[in-house]
Amino acid sequence: MRAEATVPRRRLTPSERATLDPFVVASGAAAPRDQRDLMERPFFSLAKSRRTRPILYEAGGVRVEVYAVAEHGMATIWDADVLIWAASQIVEAQNDGLTTSRFLRFTPYHLLTAIGRETGASDYRLLKAALTRLQSTAVRTTIRQGEHWRRHQFSWVNEWEELTTHSGRVEGMEFVLPDWFYRGVVDRSLVLAIDPAYFRLRGGIERWLYRVARKHAGHQAHGWLFDLPHLHEKSGSLARVSDFALDIRRIAARQPLPGYRLRIERDGRREMLRILPFGDRHRPVDGAVETIGRSGARTIGRSGATLSGDQAHKPQLSLWPESAIPGLNRESNRDSNFLLGGKDGENPCIRSACGVHRDDHDETDAPLGTTPGGER
Repeated sequence: MRAEATVPRRRLTPSERATLDPFVVASGAAAPRDQRDLMERPFFSLAKSRRTRPILYEAGGVRVEVYAVAEHGMATIWDADVLIWAASQIVEAQNDGLTTSRFLRFTPYHLLTAIGRETGASDYRLLKAALTRLQSTAVRTTIRQGEHWRRHQFSWVNEWEELTTHSGRVEGMEFVLPDWFYRGVVDRSLVLAIDPAYFRLRGGIERWLYRVARKHAGHQAHGWLFDLPHLHEKSGSLARVSDFALDIRRIAARQPLPGYRLRIERDGRREMLRILPFGDRHRPVDGAVETIGRSGARTIGRSGATLSGDQAHKPQLSLWPESAIPGLNRESNRDSNFLLGGKDGENPCIRSACGVHRDDHDETDAPLGTTPGGER
């Protein structure tokens, strides 16, 4: 009689959500905040076409590597709106004295309206495509790893789940943020308030340039000065330097960035971009928003909604028992009380003529339907 070998059962790893207390977001209203590390260095594709070529950037002892899978492509600057929304909710809850977590439960309606998107069936599909890219994009970085050189690897979303009806309607969602991102949000010195008009910016490079402006120029009277080759390196763009410079000149001619003026300056053959703050940084957003079009990357939605993020839509929270859902925990829309002053990007150009602060890299704006490697 032949003895059969016993195959040991593979131990299933429990969901990370089982070890975390959920942070239930019952309202979308929160002043938008962004995480400084994401504003300063290249973490996202700025092209609307699918990008699979990795971002490899190193400067000042800091390394950033971003990898995409061919099936979904790299997470885009539009997908990053999900992270901005999450950071905004976490900070607002902390301001209200509430306990937060990396495990967020929410209705997609609240998320979409808070970032200026429409809420039709196609927009929910685009949101799910964004979450898929955020989860499948792998990031390796040495940022915030202490005095010893270490590399942290993570995805922007560890896991996510949705509840849909038989008709296909999405009624609730939940996802888990990586610890690296969450720690960068709960540390008040690593978060900046941004203008809600950011969500109105259509082009990827415009959105990236606003985040660079907010991080480096801040509200300094002299602004910030970059030479264009360094700005190109900082962007992680796949475009040629000359094409990237042309994009920057066109943006400077249109002046689309809320709260900032762009000025092209020259020093001999050297071409530079000066970013200067102006006006009321908290001016309201009006008019339709049309941030994202459809493309090969299936970005998360078309902006244009002006609906209030405070609408209850109570049935959409049916993913969880009613007893587990607290009252609205997001009623304040106060401005950030932790905006940084001079440390928010001290401009080396005030003290020297260099005009360059070597620290970063990212990706350029492109028309819809272009192929990877040819974002222009």
